[in-house]
Amino acid sequence: MQSKFVHLHTHSHFSLLQAPPKIPELIAKAKEYNMPALALTDNGNLYGAIQFYKKCKDEGIKPIIGIDAYVAIRTLNDKEARIDNHWHRLVLLAKNEVGYKNLIKLVTESHLDGFYYKPRIDHELIEAHKEGLIAIIPSFSGETSTALKNNDSEKAKEKLQWYKKIFGDDLYLEITYHPEIEGHQDLMKQVVELSKDSNVPLVAAQDVYYINKEDNFARMAMVKIQTGTILSEQDKDAKEDFSFISADTAEKYFKDYPGAIENTMKIADKCNLELGLGTWVFPKIEKGDYETYDDALRALAEGGIKRRGLDKTTELTKRLEYELNIIKNKGYAPYFLVVADLLNFAHEKEILTTIRGSVAGSLVTYLSGITNVNPLEYKLPFERFLNPERPSAPDIDMDFADNRRDEVIQYAKDKYGENNVAQIGTFGTMMARGVVRDVARALGHPYSLGDTIAKLIPFGSQGFPMTIDHALETTPDLKKLYKKEKEVKEVINLAKRIEGRARHMGVHAAGVVISPSALTDFTPLQYDPKGGKLITQYDMHAVEDAGLLKFDFLGLKNLAILADVVDRIDAIHGITIDIENIPIDDKKTFEMLARGETMGLFQLNGSGMTHFLKELKPSSIYDINAIVALYRPGPMESIPSYIERKHNSKLITYLDPRMKDILSQSYGVITYQDDVLLTAINLAGYSWLEADKLRKAMGKKIPAVMEAEKEKLFKGLIKHGMTEQKAEQLWKLIEPFAAYGFNKAHA
Repeated sequence: MQSKFVHLHTHSHFSLLQAPPKIPELIAKAKEYNMPALALTDNGNLYGAIQFYKKCKDEGIKPIIGIDAYVAIRTLNDKEARIDNHWHRLVLLAKNEVGYKNLIKLVTESHLDGFYYKPRIDHELIEAHKEGLIAIIPSFSGETSTALKNNDSEKAKEKLQWYKKIFGDDLYLEITYHPEIEGHQDLMKQVVELSKDSNVPLVAAQDVYYINKEDNFARMAMVKIQTGTILSEQDKDAKEDFSFISADTAEKYFKDYPGAIENTMKIADKCNLELGLGTWVFPKIEKGDYETYDDALRALAEGGIKRRGLDKTTELTKRLEYELNIIKNKGYAPYFLVVADLLNFAHEKEILTTIRGSVAGSLVTYLSGITNVNPLEYKLPFERFLNPERPSAPDIDMDFADNRRDEVIQYAKDKYGENNVAQIGTFGTMMARGVVRDVARALGHPYSLGDTIAKLIPFGSQGFPMTIDHALETTPDLKKLYKKEKEVKEVINLAKRIEGRARHMGVHAAGVVISPSALTDFTPLQYDPKGGKLITQYDMHAVEDAGLLKFDFLGLKNLAILADVVDRIDAIHGITIDIENIPIDDKKTFEMLARGETMGLFQLNGSGMTHFLKELKPSSIYDINAIVALYRPGPMESIPSYIERKHNSKLITYLDPRMKDILSQSYGVITYQDDVLLTAINLAGYSWLEADKLRKAMGKKIPAVMEAEKEKLFKGLIKHGMTEQKAEQLWKLIEPFAAYGFNKAHA
């Protein structure tokens, strides 16, 4: 039976150290209680809005996006100590897209202009962005409740009349049930009277900060971590209840005010926000004399054939047409033109730059001056970069000398608009080692206790973060201490309840968004709490859902060092080195590597790598690529075979003759992730989409998924002419690449 009550005042862990619930937990609880809708109203931000919207839609629950706003005592420009470090609260819910856009503007203004201890809005801002919004004056810290607590009923009426003038029929007075809090029920009686006198309807709420009653202690711990204080005995025994109550409980709490419960449904019915997620927009860039962006990109690429000194062969023409058609069909030409423009600026200003990743498999980017690697020469597949069968966004990682990266970002702001460019925000979370230290401190234990526990928790690996539960399973000393020491158990049990929650907002290492209009048409903004840079409140996933593609501007110290070396050689010796076009067949360089002279070399230094280089005695760039790719867990076991085959061509064999075209440059040794994908395509009849699924499954290392993929691959291999025995041999060759296989273009 569908619930007659829905929660309209709900906080998630995106209320940063104020609430433990993750968004899926809130939605799961709403679904358990058969609630048809749910609102998310985090404290002064929209961090979780997109994730919440998507997950609600997935679960068949109507998402209501809102905020629990901080309202300035005076104006948002007033920032006087001991006066303006207090605030009122106001819940605002989006009825439609207009309301959602106004929420974005309110949140952005509150962070950029109104921040003083908290991100604040004021009456002027509320009036300017009222359209499409429902306002609920909260029971605890709303302007009317604050006036009533101060025994000033006239001021309460005056404040309420102002809100009524602004929001009309979309204004509600919140009532909550908290007999455990002294004086609260008496205050609610006054709110009820105010509602009657002013004809402003009541709405029942709970002001949710956690899922279950017993989670109150976890919430208190998070608050103490934020304030740097210690949990007291009074905190541990707190009777306050801000849990996610059921409709039955709500009906019991508000039995004297059935209309207040009905109004939760009326409000939910008013809110019908539909977001068109996943449709990307691109920065506005000049097309020159061309009618379309596709024409402009084609001209740029075709002009690159001469610039690169290439012959217009059949192979080149065919590959170029193939790539341009895929880019055109996906509508990505503006993205490539913007990246080319940014890199052209860097080259003109002599900012050393390079491109990493699968984009090196694109001939279009090579001819457009984006990449410096000819994919035809290195047999790099375009589909590894841009899969024609999948609606994947292009992803081009631009590396710049770290001491000049900000010049490129400033160029983007100057060209595409100061209000249209920002760095992407990212969330620091309470990970296993950090959270046990935080919790130990909040519980008042000595630093040494938290430090001891944290040091027993292993570090996670890339893509596989360590959890406390996994650490207990895999670390006998930690498990023993947990069972033996009462204080250790107390710390770990509490830490597990808040592990993985958002702790703070920061700046993505590389991500930048460039929009065709004001960024606030797509995402809320704020300043980076540490550095003051303008950042998006949506993380890299949410911001792409909202329509903005990520441009990666990564600052690399090694590039700054190389640029400095070039400048010094020129200044001291008068020799000009074109670092972008150095020979890749220099005999002296290979001889140095063979002698093990690798100190300070990016990716080729270290004792283990140096040992293999001395055995390998590299003589071509292919050897360097291969050793970089193979020197990692799993693939590393193939290094001896690669070295032996290099020095003895008689040892070069192929499990299947069809693999020669894939593995000829690596002496028949599976070396790259691409080798696995191309083998599945050429020998098992996979499409690029299926091969991509195989790659992802291998990366996750989930036994059941791996077994299913193995079975599917075997069927394909046998169907296309391979024996079961050879299929088994092939699987043993590719299995080591499960989690650590390296993309050839990365090498």
